[in-house]
Amino acid sequence: MGLFPRSSLSGLVSFGDDQPVKNNRLSRMKHRPASVQSSGSPLENARKGSTNVEDDPDSPKFRPRTLVKSSRPTSLFGSLRSLNSAEEEEHLTTTISAVSSTEGERKTSDEIADKILLHGEVQTSGGMFRKRKGYLVLTETHLVRFKGIAHASEAYPSVGGTIRRNKSLRHMSMTSVTSLHDLQSLASQSSHENYRAGIPLNQVVAVYKVEDGRPIFTLEVAHLDTEINTASSFLIQLTDPRDGDLWLSSIRAAAIHARLVEPIYHDQKTQEYAIQRLVKARDYDPDHFQLFKVLQRMPSRSESRSSTDDLTKLGSSVRYLAVGEQQLHTIPLQGSSHRLSSSSLSDLNRRTSFGLLSLVSIKVRATDDAFELAFRIPLQPPTILYFASSHSSDIVVWVRQLINFLRPEWIEQPLIVQTPQDLEDSIVEIPPMHDDHRSFDRTLIAYCAAYAIDTSVICYTIIYDTEDAPCMTLLPPASNPPRKYTVLELLAFLRALRYNESFCSISFRGVSLDCLHQLRDEYGQDHVPYTTRSGLTLNFNNLARRSLLIQELQALAVKNKRLRRLDFTSCITRRPKDGDEDYGIDPGCEICEALFPLCRRQLTNVDWIVLSGIELGETDLDYLVDAAVERACHLRALEVSSCGLTERSLQLVFNAMHSQESTLESIDISGNLARLSPSTFQGQIGFFGRIRKLNLSRVQRTTGPEPLVSPETLLAWRLEELCLSHTPLNTQTVDSISAYLATPTSDTLGTLELNQCGLTGRDLAVFMHSMSRAPGVARNLHLHVSENRLEKDHSQFVEAVANGLTPTSLTMKMVEYKKEDHFRELIQAIKRNKTLRFLDISKASLPYDASEETCEALQLMFAENETLEELDISGEHAHLEVAKFGIGLNHALTGLRKNNALKILHVEYQKLGLQGASTLATVLETNKTLQQIYCEHNDINLQGLTVLVNALTRNTSILYLPPMDRERFEALQTVQREVESMRTENMLPSTGKANAFRRSMAVVVGSATSSKVNQTASGAPIDQDVNAAVAMVNEKWDKQVDRLQKFLHRNHNIANGLPIPEGEEYAVRRPTTAEELAVDLAGILKHVTVAP
Repeated sequence: MGLFPRSSLSGLVSFGDDQPVKNNRLSRMKHRPASVQSSGSPLENARKGSTNVEDDPDSPKFRPRTLVKSSRPTSLFGSLRSLNSAEEEEHLTTTISAVSSTEGERKTSDEIADKILLHGEVQTSGGMFRKRKGYLVLTETHLVRFKGIAHASEAYPSVGGTIRRNKSLRHMSMTSVTSLHDLQSLASQSSHENYRAGIPLNQVVAVYKVEDGRPIFTLEVAHLDTEINTASSFLIQLTDPRDGDLWLSSIRAAAIHARLVEPIYHDQKTQEYAIQRLVKARDYDPDHFQLFKVLQRMPSRSESRSSTDDLTKLGSSVRYLAVGEQQLHTIPLQGSSHRLSSSSLSDLNRRTSFGLLSLVSIKVRATDDAFELAFRIPLQPPTILYFASSHSSDIVVWVRQLINFLRPEWIEQPLIVQTPQDLEDSIVEIPPMHDDHRSFDRTLIAYCAAYAIDTSVICYTIIYDTEDAPCMTLLPPASNPPRKYTVLELLAFLRALRYNESFCSISFRGVSLDCLHQLRDEYGQDHVPYTTRSGLTLNFNNLARRSLLIQELQALAVKNKRLRRLDFTSCITRRPKDGDEDYGIDPGCEICEALFPLCRRQLTNVDWIVLSGIELGETDLDYLVDAAVERACHLRALEVSSCGLTERSLQLVFNAMHSQESTLESIDISGNLARLSPSTFQGQIGFFGRIRKLNLSRVQRTTGPEPLVSPETLLAWRLEELCLSHTPLNTQTVDSISAYLATPTSDTLGTLELNQCGLTGRDLAVFMHSMSRAPGVARNLHLHVSENRLEKDHSQFVEAVANGLTPTSLTMKMVEYKKEDHFRELIQAIKRNKTLRFLDISKASLPYDASEETCEALQLMFAENETLEELDISGEHAHLEVAKFGIGLNHALTGLRKNNALKILHVEYQKLGLQGASTLATVLETNKTLQQIYCEHNDINLQGLTVLVNALTRNTSILYLPPMDRERFEALQTVQREVESMRTENMLPSTGKANAFRRSMAVVVGSATSSKVNQTASGAPIDQDVNAAVAMVNEKWDKQVDRLQKFLHRNHNIANGLPIPEGEEYAVRRPTTAEELAVDLAGILKHVTVAP
C-alpha cells in the first residue's frame, strides 16, 4: 500500500509506475494526436467569462475574437472561437505537412488537423541564425509553428480569413531558442517551403513565464518526445503582457486537456532506469516511489538584456524528478542529450539528491507551471532548485504528504509554503502510524539522509525500568577509533526527538555536546522554536541569534508535554572564565540559559534537570537562582554534583531553593569544592520535607564532633537512596545512621552507599543489627561497603553475616585481606547465611593464591548455600594489581553441581583456562538452575569453548554464555606476534621456529590439538601455512559460536513457553570435539614448508 491514495492528487494527468506497461499502446508506436469533439474548447472553459457554443442553430453565434482597439492597431492574439461558429461551420481538413526529425517525411492533414484555439504571426530566431518571421497556431492537440501566414493559411484556411478581415492588425513577435540539435535540423529543412514544426501537447513538460527582468513578456515551452527520448524547448517573447497571459493560459489549458484525452505514461525502461538510480542511493521504496518529468531551469535574472541572442544563455534541462523514501532526486534523461542551452549547467548537476527533511521552502506559482524548492543543511546556505512542470501540483502534494509521513509527530512543519489555497486543501492528513515510539526511528533515519550522515553511528537505548520511564538514552557513537558526535549527528538526533511524546526522560549522560556550544547558524532560522506545542509565543530576545544548543534544548522542552527529566551529566567540558574587557561576560554552559527561563515562565513540564559534571559559572547560577525563587517552577531535583560550587555559591543556591520546599525530592551536591559545616548544613537541608534521594559523596566537612546529618533530619524524610561514599564518617555520623536504620521510618530506604568511608567490621555489624527487624528475616535493601577496613573487628562482621542480619543485597568489592583466615571465615559465614540474595565479593585481594582449605570452604559454600541467587567472585587483572583465587578455584566450582538456588554467576579474570572450562562443563551437565554464566577473560581457548558448548547439548536452563570473543582476539594476536618474532630472530634453527609456532597454536586451540600437530609438522611455517591455520581456527570458532547461539535460542524458547525451532537435532547430533579439531589442523600443517 502506498503512502496515501492517488485520489488525493490532482486529476490532471495519470502518471507513475502503477500503469501496466503491456497495455500502453503509446510505448510501442508513434504517439498520434486524437481528434476530440467537445461542446467548447478547453481554453474557453479555462477563461473566466467565456461561453460554450452549442450545436443548436438558434443559439447566438460566436464571432472570432481579435482583441482590436479602435483608436490604434494592436497586437493580434489570434482567433479564439469554436468550430461550430456560423462563419466557420465547415470542419478543417486541410492537408498539413509535418517534417519528421528523423525521416523528413510529411504527414497527411488527417493526422494533425484539429480545432484552432489561438493563432498569431510571430518572429522566429535560431540564436546563431538570422531572424525570420513565422506563425504560431495552437490546436487542441498540437502547438504548430509555420514559416509564415501563407503556409498557415494553406493548412488552416480560417487563419487566412481572419487575417484578411483584420488587415490593420499588428502581430506579435516570437523568438525561438532550441537546442543545438534542433537548430541544425531547422537549418537543414529551411529549403522546404511548407516547413512547420508541430509539438504534441501531451508531450509538453512545462509552460512558464521567464522572469528575466525585461519589460517584455517571455514564455518558455518545454516538451519531451518519449519515443526518441529527446527534449527541446522554445521561448516566446511578447511586448504586451496581456498577449503573454493569454498565450500562457491557453497553452496550459490545452496541454491539460490533451493529457487527459491521451496520457503518456513512463515506460518500463524509464522506470527501471530511475529505480536503479534510487537503489544505488539506498533510497528506493516501492510504496513511496514516484517519477515526474520536470524542467530544471536556471534562476531568474532581474537585469535586462540588450538583445534576444542573450536568451540562449538562459540554460534549462528536462529531467526526471524521482521521489524516494527520504530523498528527492533529479535524474538526467537516459542515453540522450537533455541540455537545452549552450551554457554550462555544471552547477545544477553538481548535486542530484536532496533530503526531504532538509526542505525549508516551497513556492508554487498559480499562473504557470513554475515552482521552487529550497533545501538547507544546518550551517550551510540554502540550495534552491528552480523547476517547472505540468505536474507541479502533484509533485508538491506528494512531497508535502511524504514529509508529513517522515515527521508524523510534528504539529507544525518547519516549512515556508507559498502555494495556491486549492493546493493546500488537497493535502490529505496522514493517519497515525502504530510504530514503536511514534516513528522515532523513521524520523531519525530521514534526518540522517537529509544531512548525509551515517545512521549506524548514532547509538541509543531506551530504559523502561527507571523513574519517569521510558527514558531515551543517547550512547557514545559507534566508531573505531572512538570519537565524539558531530554537529549534524547531534542535530539529527535532537530534531528526531522534537514533538515525540513517547519519552518522559532524555539522557545525554557522558555524551559531549561541546560542538553545539556557542555555535550559531547564520544561514537560516527554519528550526528555531518560536512557539510552544500549544502555540504560546516564546518572548525571548534574539531567539534566532542564540546558539544551536539553546535552540534545540528549548525545542525539546516546549514541544513535548510529557517530558519531565533531562540528564546532562558531563555533557559540557568547558570551564567558566571570569569576565574581563577582552573576554566579556562568560556565556555559561548554555543549558541553564536554555531551560531555567522556560521553567520560570511555566512554558515546559521539565522539572528534573541533572547538571552533574558541568562546571557552573556566574551566568549559569544567575539563571538557576532566578528560576528557583519562583515557587511556580515546581523543581523536583537539585543535582549539581562536581559542578565546582563553593561555599558562597552553594549557600546562594540553597537559599533560592527554599521556594521549592514542597516539591524538591532529590539533592546531589557530591564532589563540590564547598566545605560543609554540619551545623549550617543541617539548617539548609532541613528546610525540605519531601527528600527521597540524598547524595553527599566526596564532600568535605569542617572538623568537629557533630554528625554530618543528624538523625532528626533523616527521620523527617522518606529516603529511598542515601549515598555517603568517599566521605569520612566519624563515630557520631555512624551512630546517627544506625539510629535512623533502627526506626520504621527507614523502611523505605532501598539503597545505602558507604563505599570507602573508613568503616570497620564493628561499624558494619552495628548497621546490620540496626537494620534487621528479626534474625533470619531479610531486609529489602542494597548495602554498598566496598573498599572499607573490614578486617578490623572482622569477627563481629562475620558473626552478623552468619546470624542472618544482612540485607538482601550486599556489595563489598576490593576488600583487602592480609590474613587468608579472615576471608575463609567470611566464606563459611555466607554458607550458613539465609538472607542474602545478591553478593558481590569481586576483586577481593588475598596475600597469595587461595589455599586448599579456602577452596574447600568455597566448594562447600557453592554446594550448601540455599538463598544466593546472584554471586560475583570475579578477580582483577590490572597493570599494577592482580586479584585472583588461583587454580584451586577450579575444584571449588564443582560444588555448583549440588546447588539448586544460584541463577547468575560472575567468574571473570580468574585464569580458569581449559581446566576451568571443563569444570564448568561438568557443572552444566547436572545443574538445572543456573541461567547466566559470565566467564570471559579467563584464557579459555577454542578447545575450552567447544567443551562448554558440548555441555549445552542437554542443558536447557542456560540463557547466556559468552562467545569468548576477547579470548579469540588475544589468542590470534599471540600467533601473529610469535610469527613476527620468528621472522626477525634468524638465530633460531628451523626446528626451533617450528616449536615456537606449535606453542602459539597450543594457546589458540588447546594442548590436545598441539600434540597432534607436533606429530605431523616438522618445519617452521611460512606465511601461507600460518594464514591457513589461523583461518581454519577462525572458521572453527565461528561454528562453535553459531552452535552456542542455537542452543541459547532453544533454551530461551523453552523458558518462555515457545515452540522449539524445527530442523535442529539438539540432543542427537554430537558436535566436533577438540581431538577432531586437532586432526583438521594437523592436515593443514602436514606438509608445512620449512623457512630458511
